[in-house]
Amino acid sequence: MADELTPETPEETEEPIKQRKNGLYPGVSDELAENMKTGWADTELHDLEPIPQAAETAARRARLSARFPGERLVIPAGNLKTRSNDTDYPFRASVEYAYLTGNQTEDGVLVMEPTADGHRSTIYLRPRSNRENGEFWLDGHGELWVGRRHSLTEAEKLYGIPASDVRELPDALREATGPVRVVRGHDAGIEAALTDKVTAERDEELRVFLSEMRLVKDDFEIGELQKAVDSTVRGFEDVVKVLDKAQATSERYIEGTFFLRARVEGNDVGYGSICAAGPHATTLHWVRNDGPVRAGDLLLLDAGVETHTYYTADVTRTLPISGRYTELQKKIYDAVYDAQEAGIAAVKPGAKYRDFHDAAQRVLAERLVEWGLVEGPVERVLELGLQRRWTLHGTGHMLGMDVHDCAAARTETYVDGTLEPGMVLTVEPGLYFQADDLTVPEEYRGIGVRIEDDILVTEDGNRNLSAALPRRSDEVEAWMASLQG
Repeated sequence: MADELTPETPEETEEPIKQRKNGLYPGVSDELAENMKTGWADTELHDLEPIPQAAETAARRARLSARFPGERLVIPAGNLKTRSNDTDYPFRASVEYAYLTGNQTEDGVLVMEPTADGHRSTIYLRPRSNRENGEFWLDGHGELWVGRRHSLTEAEKLYGIPASDVRELPDALREATGPVRVVRGHDAGIEAALTDKVTAERDEELRVFLSEMRLVKDDFEIGELQKAVDSTVRGFEDVVKVLDKAQATSERYIEGTFFLRARVEGNDVGYGSICAAGPHATTLHWVRNDGPVRAGDLLLLDAGVETHTYYTADVTRTLPISGRYTELQKKIYDAVYDAQEAGIAAVKPGAKYRDFHDAAQRVLAERLVEWGLVEGPVERVLELGLQRRWTLHGTGHMLGMDVHDCAAARTETYVDGTLEPGMVLTVEPGLYFQADDLTVPEEYRGIGVRIEDDILVTEDGNRNLSAALPRRSDEVEAWMASLQG
């Protein structure tokens, strides 16, 4: 990785290169500074089309405007975060900002100024790097180092929003009058400029409303989620094809294989891939992925591709590493499959959000009683929650730009709410028998099974967005054989 320009003398180290003073930089000759100002072609882009979701982001801003009339709304993208020393984590804009603008640029801020008939939106961004003062090549975040940015004029064409220089925004916010709300937790500098103008309670109302806006997806969002799922299906196929190589290495081979698909076809993985082989499958969020992959064990693969617009899939399959389930593995897997079938059947408009969880839990409780692992009757087990020793987690969650989407929504509109067409949620029951669980027969210990699909609520029921990936145990075995043959 290239180093930034380094001062040549001890005296010059007292002022880092990227800290400008009177437009001069230590260690840079006047001749070089002048040379770097000239000889550059005009790269302004003139034939830009609006981003595909421009109409949808405008509609979302209009809905937000109607909810908070007469108030200034400030929604930051966030800033780069240091990973170590002088390297940063890959940037991902805040969901609220990306949802309302389609832009994904660090330091960006959407400001919606109240007007007589609604709001006037402005997107504040870093402009192109200045070549006259050397910023573009001497600043560590200049375009020569990190790549070209869109000009403000280009941004206006892309996002359909007037654009201004974000460096001028803090002073403007400090001088602003009237009620203001800001989405907190993303940009400390913007929050500092609003310290005396905002309250935590009012800001939380903004965050909650933006979360609840995403409960029902528009057509663009549903299309993006389907893209994410389709890429994820191909990623699972990639993994099955290289299980022999994973057995020679570790779970890391599985993680890397899926990651390649995510980066080639999307933006990234939507969350840390869970590549849990053998007893690791009983750890719900196993993301170390450093264990062995052994024939005869199960592989619980929970992974999702994130699209370039930040929509993520979230799919799980529990696969027999050798290609066929043992009798006990199949018994446990089929129980989870039946529970998932019951859960998916309960997903429909007008149903309570909790219905699919209750339906899946009932099936799992029935099997645990049937196997003699817990004393019945089933109603008693469910009333006391005794099945939870082995089922552990909820049966699903909303899905979208966050893998656990709409997390700030109020309980009454989410988990105590009613399903509507356009909602997308996961259905993912599981059974997990810990390796040290002495309450179950030894042969059960270390077996973990989860099956997860992404379900769209439709006008007349639901659609399984991930139906292309086999679920039934015999279909999984046949699918694996076709890919490995």
